[in-house]
Amino acid sequence: MKMLMLFSDIMIPLIFVTIICIGISKKVPVFDTFIEGAKEGIKIVVDILPTLIGLMVAVGIVSRSGLLGFLTTSLKPITDKLGFPAALLPIAMMRTISASATTGLVLDIFKTYGPDTLVGRMTSIMMGCTETIFYTMTIYFMSINIKKTRYTLFGALLVTLVGIIASVIITYRVF
Repeated sequence: MKMLMLFSDIMIPLIFVTIICIGISKKVPVFDTFIEGAKEGIKIVVDILPTLIGLMVAVGIVSRSGLLGFLTTSLKPITDKLGFPAALLPIAMMRTISASATTGLVLDIFKTYGPDTLVGRMTSIMMGCTETIFYTMTIYFMSINIKKTRYTLFGALLVTLVGIIASVIITYRVF
């Protein structure tokens, strides 16, 4: 375990040193290339900032309006029949939109139920099996100016649903 922790600690610096060494060996002006990349990164951030602000405002409205609580209460009879804890509905819905908002919900689940309970374990597995689709699509598609996403959203939502179902099955089978 100590060896794994040591390897984990030195991995990121090792990647940077390796990139710099490869650049120097290929006679690439490493620092100038880094500065050019940083300038492009700032341009991308400025381009996607309005979309990110819109997404964050939408997350704030959904989380503060009580919509998640209403949906959780309304869908509880259905989730009870499926063996899916209703307390995880806000996480399942918010996970597609915002990772930071979901992290706050996960902390609430851990405080309420505990991390070593069935609900806590299912929450942890669900966090590992799903992704923040809308945030990721916003970042990647806006940075390269893709307006027509075709089937990406449908496919991503389908995969997230499969991840949620898998987290439920895994949790019940393993724990």
